[in-house]
Amino acid sequence: MGFRIQKIIHAICLAVGLSTGLVGSVQASDCAYDRVDLRGDWGSARFSVEIADDDKSRGQGLMHRKSMAMSTGMLFIYPRPQRATFWMRNTLIALDMIFLDATGRVVGIHENAIPLDESTIDGGTGVLAVLEINAGLSQAVGISVGSQLRHPSFSQESAIWPCSGD
Repeated sequence: MGFRIQKIIHAICLAVGLSTGLVGSVQASDCAYDRVDLRGDWGSARFSVEIADDDKSRGQGLMHRKSMAMSTGMLFIYPRPQRATFWMRNTLIALDMIFLDATGRVVGIHENAIPLDESTIDGGTGVLAVLEINAGLSQAVGISVGSQLRHPSFSQESAIWPCSGD
């Protein structure tokens, strides 16, 4: 992605984030099933999410959608940590894929997945969940390997950032 386009995405992200809570300080300590909170040295962010937690919904993912709001995404949740591979067949939206371990720690990011590309995107082993957001947002917000995500689907006993606290 060109530098100019990255700057435009960053400006849009900040503009949208200031009005929707995408970037800034995540205040509430309670989790909700329809959102994720992320944090790191860069700050924090919140995304409203759809959940894909069974074979059918994970297989469908974000296929055939023409757009997705800037502050939303899809959280793929597996029953146990495993190798997670994706492709962009029938997916019309460029995406960033954020791979998470069982504690909610970001262990990998695939940026700017190309719409309709059938190449395998390998998130590696030990992946419990994958967050898909609009392409360019992970870099624009600052999400990186080591960032933390919280959501009630993670075991709260082993979560790096449990729902019950900061």
